[in-house]
Amino acid sequence: MTYAPRSLLIGISMVVLCAAPGCPPRQQGPDDDTCDPAAPNCDDGFACEQFADGQTRCVESVTIIGRVIDFADQSAIEGALVQAVDINGAAVGDTAVTDAEGAFSVVVPAVRDNDGAPADGVYTLRAQAAAYQEFPTAIRPALPLDVSSASEVDDGWVIENAITTIGLIGLPGNTSLLGSISGSINTETATSVLVVAEGAASYVGFSDASGAYTIFNVPAGTYAVTGYAAGVQLNTTNVSVEASEVVTGANLSETDDPTSSISGNVQIVNAPGGSVTSVILAVESTFNETSARGQVPPGLRVGDVTGAFTIPNVPDGRYVVLAAFENDNLVRDPDQNISGTQIIHVEVPDPVSGVTISISEGFKITEALAVVGPGPDGPELVDTLTPTLVWADDSSEDGYTILVFDAFGKLVWETEIGNVTGSATVSLDYAGPPLEAGMFYQFRVTSFRERSGSRSAISATEDLKGVFYFLNP
Repeated sequence: MTYAPRSLLIGISMVVLCAAPGCPPRQQGPDDDTCDPAAPNCDDGFACEQFADGQTRCVESVTIIGRVIDFADQSAIEGALVQAVDINGAAVGDTAVTDAEGAFSVVVPAVRDNDGAPADGVYTLRAQAAAYQEFPTAIRPALPLDVSSASEVDDGWVIENAITTIGLIGLPGNTSLLGSISGSINTETATSVLVVAEGAASYVGFSDASGAYTIFNVPAGTYAVTGYAAGVQLNTTNVSVEASEVVTGANLSETDDPTSSISGNVQIVNAPGGSVTSVILAVESTFNETSARGQVPPGLRVGDVTGAFTIPNVPDGRYVVLAAFENDNLVRDPDQNISGTQIIHVEVPDPVSGVTISISEGFKITEALAVVGPGPDGPELVDTLTPTLVWADDSSEDGYTILVFDAFGKLVWETEIGNVTGSATVSLDYAGPPLEAGMFYQFRVTSFRERSGSRSAISATEDLKGVFYFLNP
């Protein structure tokens, strides 16, 4: 779905100034046009940025401008929190708060070319608000924004396009009694800590560059609030929340306890379409067994895995280890009847081995069933209540199990079909409960074989593909 930019909402005139090669960079700061990033001396609207020649100078800022809206009816959401996140998952700058029109602006750093134009820097956006699911989620990825696409206006550089409009999904049920928890991460490495309030259920937020965080939509109850990020070991704070209460001051401080490392091995078999994968750690209390998804703290991922792997700097906690979670033409072998295919849970530090943890069983990875549609490359709009689900046929199967989840990980439809022959693809019309306008869904397919009365799974579609959404005509 495409949303139109809304520059006029915040009074920005798109007047293009000199941007051709040879135009001098517009700067304001020290007399020698240089600045110190550790102690910048730049006027308002200017930032101390690195140039292609290696120097740092004061130059007009790059600002991401957008809106946060209700995905179902596209109405503005006031009071949403928005962060810009770099390619390492770290928040840059402070958190923006949307106004009555849902508008926000976030200043981001950018390496400049020698003419002062933004040349290097890639960011994504994340948002959260009371009564709404956070963005992004596993099946709703945030798309990248490249600073080189910024437009020059009369007072700086601006990135504003369809991607900077964020649609949030409303939570089901009565949300009026939900409260919130906020505080600060008191450590030098406070940026982008995943903060989890763990109680009867778990609720999450992320700290910004200043260390501030807020967790929305917390029901009344008692919670242990803990922060997770690679290389950061934080204390836990206990918090009680009354109905509709806004709890502040739930601060977390760094401890001297050592972090741990987790090592293991993946075995990629029967996978001519893929040979490299990744391994991630999801916080166990946020993990949904049905949809096999959970929140992953910044830095607790290792890529380019072909066999042995190690994830260092893991803070204390309980985690689920997931291999081949991202789109790489591979999937965890779904056959639960053989070793190396079960979902693995680990405690850090390990009660027996301590801070060096070795997973004895290897992860078996196999080639995924290709998704044809909807959602082979990203979330896809469908214009019918009965979309046709299409995937590549597994020639060795005796049948398929098909599951459809909503954006909250709730299973909304499940069915099976028998053996399919004579076609390179398999098609099935969705026949579950009516799709909700503004809701995201994902279909997942597992092929199986039956021998001597027992069933074994063969392959499955990838964890992040097959996502679609429906809107009212």
